[in-house]
Order: sequence, then C-alpha cells, then structure tokens
Amino acid sequence: MLNRVILIGRLTRDPELRYVPSGQPVASFTLAVDRPFTNQAGERETDFIDIVAWRKLADQVSQHLSKGRLVAVEGRLQIRSYETQDGQKRKVAEVVADAVRFLDRKAAQAATAPEPAAADFEPEEEDVPF
Repeated sequence: MLNRVILIGRLTRDPELRYVPSGQPVASFTLAVDRPFTNQAGERETDFIDIVAWRKLADQVSQHLSKGRLVAVEGRLQIRSYETQDGQKRKVAEVVADAVRFLDRKAAQAATAPEPAAADFEPEEEDVPF
C-alpha cells in the first residue's frame, strides 16, 4: 500500500507554530493549489489544503515560510475524526509533511543576497512521527 502526496502551491497565511503537551513543535498552514483544468467559465479552480509539519521540520517551516511563498510539499494524507464541544462528529483531511521545498525567492532578500531557488527541509530519520 502507498500513501504519498506531492503538492505545489502557495501559502495562504503564515505558518502557525504551537507545541503539544509533550513539548514537540507542530506547524500548520494552508496551501492553495490550482486544479490542472479550467471550469466551464474558463477559470482555474483552487483547492485549499491543510498541511501539518512536526518536530524539526515544524521549526524550519515556521522560521522560513510566510504567506504567498511558493513551495512543494511531500507527505502523506491523513484523515482524522474528532468531536466538537456540542457533540457533533467531524472529519478532517490534512497532509502530514515529510519534506518542504522552496520554489521561489523571498522578495526582500532577492535584491541583496538571493537565497537558492530551492531549499529542502527533510526531517532526520528519528524525527519522523511514526
């Protein structure tokens, strides 16, 4: 069986970094990904996909990513269920990132000292949450 997801899109907001009770960092952000076809009006539709990064990758993502950045995310699809405070059952689909790659340059740095066009962040083997 295989559960791999590769997405290319832009961040809709700055990553949100928080810490779980065990002290592990987790970063979450949303990626806007255009569909590869146009609708009947000739416009591309966009999907907004929730991304979660853990441990070292979470720290790196929160430090280096910001709204509007173009990135490639590789990871796995995770569906989880929870119950709201009023007792309703909900399901959430999200991508748990294993690697994030920058695909653009940061606008502020591009004029002075450009960063590499693609920077990889891949967790070390012991950082993988499973």
